[in-house]
Amino acid sequence: MGKGLFITFEGADGCGKTTQMKLLAQYLEQQGYDVVLTREPGGKGLGEKVREILLNYDGVVSDRCESFLFLADRAQNIDIIVNPAVNAGKIVLCDRHTDSTVAYQGYGRGLDIERINKLNYIATNGRKPDLTFVFDIDTETSMKRVGKEKDRMESAGLEFHNRVRYGYLEIARQEPERIKVIDASKSIEEIHKEVLNQLAKKFIQEF
Repeated sequence: MGKGLFITFEGADGCGKTTQMKLLAQYLEQQGYDVVLTREPGGKGLGEKVREILLNYDGVVSDRCESFLFLADRAQNIDIIVNPAVNAGKIVLCDRHTDSTVAYQGYGRGLDIERINKLNYIATNGRKPDLTFVFDIDTETSMKRVGKEKDRMESAGLEFHNRVRYGYLEIARQEPERIKVIDASKSIEEIHKEVLNQLAKKFIQEF
């Protein structure tokens, strides 16, 4: 495989996306690929400081401010981590990206989705993931998996997270070529196999 790839992992808190990202990284490395892991918010360096504010700030954060903080972190992640790695032929796996902002701030918070899409385009300079996995699970189960100690976003309430789930499924419906929805209620092993299956279907010549 000559060119790099940018693959993102999306879904509700507690859906298991981070576990699946790490499993895929291990698999790809075993196949001889050079893999870079990152996340949003909280890519290495400046992003870690933005993440601390977004998830743990105990004061009032306006919805628009929240969105711009995510977008600032995204621009840093794309410019400093994602683009250099992909251009060098590496496979970048990212825990959350643009679809999270649409799902959480758009569908969840009720902000203007068309405006969010425009701002996402600016933050990423037009780069889109080559493949996105959305790990879908019912809201009650995802909240149980998160546990009692929740960060600011996880504590937003059941109705909010139901809207987020609907948002992810709607985004996937609009972009079926890029976004693959995976049933996250299955076992870790079954989900991992489905991730590999979808990866092979998408990049049949490479994997």
